[in-house]
Amino acid sequence: MNDLLQIRARLSAVAILLLLGGWVVQGFLPLLAWAVVLAISTWPIYNRLLASKELHGKVTWGAVALTLFIGAIILAPLSYGLVKLFAEAEALGQWLMEAQKTGIPPPDWLEAMPMIGTSAKEFWVKSLGSKEAANSTLHWLSTSGALGYTKVFAGQLMQRLVSFLIILLVLLFVYQHGDTLSRQVLASSRRIFGDIGVRYLLHAAAAVRGTVNGMMLIGIVKGLLLGVGYHLAGLGHPAILGTLTGIFAMIPFAAKLIFGACSLVLAAESHFTAAIVLFSYGMVLTLIADNYVRPVLIGNAVKLPFIWTLLGIFGGMEAFGLLGLFLGPTLMAVLMSIWRDWIEDIGKSA
Repeated sequence: MNDLLQIRARLSAVAILLLLGGWVVQGFLPLLAWAVVLAISTWPIYNRLLASKELHGKVTWGAVALTLFIGAIILAPLSYGLVKLFAEAEALGQWLMEAQKTGIPPPDWLEAMPMIGTSAKEFWVKSLGSKEAANSTLHWLSTSGALGYTKVFAGQLMQRLVSFLIILLVLLFVYQHGDTLSRQVLASSRRIFGDIGVRYLLHAAAAVRGTVNGMMLIGIVKGLLLGVGYHLAGLGHPAILGTLTGIFAMIPFAAKLIFGACSLVLAAESHFTAAIVLFSYGMVLTLIADNYVRPVLIGNAVKLPFIWTLLGIFGGMEAFGLLGLFLGPTLMAVLMSIWRDWIEDIGKSA
């Protein structure tokens, strides 16, 4: 009787401690999940790095090198884009100051726009054509809170930067202790669920790795193809724009933010044909890559049917946000493994 009470007390204490621990780190759980996803997807690269002559057996230096490399790949293009964005924001601020003093006449290309040129010119004159109109428009913007979005954007940007640094710190820890952690997780799974639990974990890891590989391949190909499109359209710095597009293309339908903005720039410069062709070209690439190529790449990595891969990607993103891009296909892969084992057991018992 006393032994039973002790077992219940230990289980209750463990459950309470687990709940308290989860409550303490609940705000960091998505960041921990991101670090684990990055570690799983880049673990083969990490092993090759440790096997090299320069870093043979030097776990800490290998972990630091790969972590810094991943951080540089993501931060370098984004930093360049932010520098350009702040430069454009400064130019916009000077433009608004000039507008408050004298007003700004409509540009020549505005009236040349098909169908809406005359209406657009009239709207411009009413909004910015004179000193009084410009002051009235800018006052409305400031009172409506439109200009206040800049502070919100800056705050969100700083928060994302801190979160990314935390992810890199956790990733460094996972690299250093990954072998020990993986053995402990596999041993615990084998003890609780048996060998079948280990197989499901391996399927989940393969799904994560396949998702990341599909993302990277889609990003690289779309970045290259749209980089060529930027060059043919006459945009400046097509290589940088292609790199930014490739990074955004890893997220389904996010690349349209880059080629859509480039199309607007071309339209503002009166290159309407180039703007329409570039936007159409980007949309066709995005639809093909995100609706067909990406699910096929991920599904082939874990032998998951196309429709379930597609539902896993978009359903996961709807349920878990961007992290669902990995969790969705992973859950579908594990469920498909369970389903296949179930059908196999039925066939054996029949």
